[in-house]
Amino acid sequence: MRTWFEPEEAEEFEAAKTVLIRRCLSWAGRHGLPADDLLITAAIDARHQSRDGRLAYWDARQIRRFLLSWIPRNVVAPREILDTAPEILRTYLRYLAATGLRDPRGATEAETDQAITQAAAEFQKALDDPYRQGLAKFWAQTALDHGLNLTDPGTFEDFKNDLDAGRIRYDQGVLDKILEARLTESALDADDERAYVQPPIALPPASDLTEAATRSKIVQQLVTLADWLGKDGRQLTKAGNLPLTAARQLSELLGTGEERLHVRSSAELPHLSLLLAWAKEARLTRVSKGRLLRVAKAAPLLRDPEALWSRAFAVLPHLGGVITTPVATWRPAALLAELFDEILPDILNTLYGMDDMPVIRLAETVWLACQTSFVFDDAEPHLRDLWREQVAHDLESTFAVLSDLGAVELTRGPADELYSSDLDHEDQELPPEAVDRLRTRLAAPDLLLATLTPLGLRAVRERLLEEGRDAPLIGELATAPPAELLGVLTQHYPPQEAAAELNAWLSHPGQDVESLLEAIRACPFRTRTAAMLSVLTETLPQGPALLRNLRQDPILGPTALTFLMDEGEIDPGTLGERDHLLLGAENFLTLLELGGPEPLIEQLRAMAGKDAYEFAEAVLASGHHDAEGLAEMRDLVAEPLRAGRHRLRLVHSASPGERGRPKGTGKKRRR
Repeated sequence: MRTWFEPEEAEEFEAAKTVLIRRCLSWAGRHGLPADDLLITAAIDARHQSRDGRLAYWDARQIRRFLLSWIPRNVVAPREILDTAPEILRTYLRYLAATGLRDPRGATEAETDQAITQAAAEFQKALDDPYRQGLAKFWAQTALDHGLNLTDPGTFEDFKNDLDAGRIRYDQGVLDKILEARLTESALDADDERAYVQPPIALPPASDLTEAATRSKIVQQLVTLADWLGKDGRQLTKAGNLPLTAARQLSELLGTGEERLHVRSSAELPHLSLLLAWAKEARLTRVSKGRLLRVAKAAPLLRDPEALWSRAFAVLPHLGGVITTPVATWRPAALLAELFDEILPDILNTLYGMDDMPVIRLAETVWLACQTSFVFDDAEPHLRDLWREQVAHDLESTFAVLSDLGAVELTRGPADELYSSDLDHEDQELPPEAVDRLRTRLAAPDLLLATLTPLGLRAVRERLLEEGRDAPLIGELATAPPAELLGVLTQHYPPQEAAAELNAWLSHPGQDVESLLEAIRACPFRTRTAAMLSVLTETLPQGPALLRNLRQDPILGPTALTFLMDEGEIDPGTLGERDHLLLGAENFLTLLELGGPEPLIEQLRAMAGKDAYEFAEAVLASGHHDAEGLAEMRDLVAEPLRAGRHRLRLVHSASPGERGRPKGTGKKRRR
């Protein structure tokens, strides 16, 4: 049972959703908890159509999004059903926890209960707010209020005709507000747009990060600048700049190397101007009555290098104008300056988890982004080349600043083949001329290469998490419950990172291989059981021996046997009837989870023909431990097969001579 799917995996997602809903409803019934298939469906859809797409990851943010945004905007149902959504969500999240499906990186069960209770206090108001509706929901709810079901064939046309004829009443004022909101807001909720998957990363100990922040050149310069201002600050010119003499003194103190430049104003000192703007943006300094002053409340920040570094990193996207545009030159404002706050986060996301990224490769994608934002149709080719080179130059300046901050490490050398291997792919987004340029430039032996430092990695990860994205960190699952640990590893960790995470988990007292096996044995889903056992046996050094030992396990035996046969370690011809039946049960239950009953019915008929029902009955009597799965197979597969064997035939009245007798002849029966 997967709990994460790519957006294009529509069939796989729908199959998993069907199983989740069916199992959750059954579980809720056994435990006397409220459940509703429409609202459980909505909860699953809401998480699938999100930044990260993790169906089993829930925290306070996702709970509020579902109850206060998703349901009011998308879910059409009678009010008495909508009113139950908080409690239905509570049931669903308890089911995820009870079956080991919960993502341990989300909120705990107690935390989700509290978050639901808090959101429920605002839920009624959200439902009553007509402006939270989507346009599709407005019309669907209008139809429902008039007793119509738009899913019925032909109903939509009837509804449209009734609208055109004025027979359907609706609130035009609400509709106008919804249309206005659609025009003034983004057509797609940012939380609904799936983001790229980020790889798991590792970070050094916290003490190393603290030391790195202390060594940051920018952090040291910002502290020095604040100290130089002192309690009384410094007088500014009428133009709002530092006097040139004071600026030269400060430049020498900060080590910018600009104290001997021949300039007419301190505003023409680019490095000093950047630091002054940075300090102001970070709220370390302020201007009052013609003086540049230190902000008193910033004193604790200046004594904490890590906190100061984080503040400096956070405000960096707002400094595009001073980073990309040299002061007092003939050039107009740089193209990159206008897009800097959008492009810089994308650049850092691209670097995330990558090593030695060629800056020229990034420059081409940034230039492509500029072309989508500005109109160059009438520009002469030489001007376009000039602007492209300006963007590349400004990007290098940006990386120099990131290096001074300690967010990236810059080196020089040849580019890894990874960064040119995709240039010939059909889905390549770069235009042909950009691909040709890159082929030539990536062959150079002395390219500028960029890699995020541990400080940069941590900062980018924190921002990704704030945006609701998945950003795995090796070691964060060190105390997770065994089933939840393995569930995350199967879907979100490549083999090498999975091994590191698993070893970190096993290093904790009381956490051993046997507890992992017990979690796999308790898993109620065949597909998830197989995935969990696979990641365990493929990751551990003793994995192959462990798999062979599990051959006789009363619960994991069929799964282990399937693996051993797939690897060619067991000849199917050596197996007895019971093993074949157990294998059949394992495979058929897996197919039932993955594709639903129809494909399984077809397969059984293809394998056994008119004896398909008897074959299904034999599998059901195999002794496989998955009682819930077997019960579903009996109801959804075996019973339809049995019913198909005994369909009533229509017997028509026989006309004279149809029973093999000559017409009009034969002995007549007396009455």
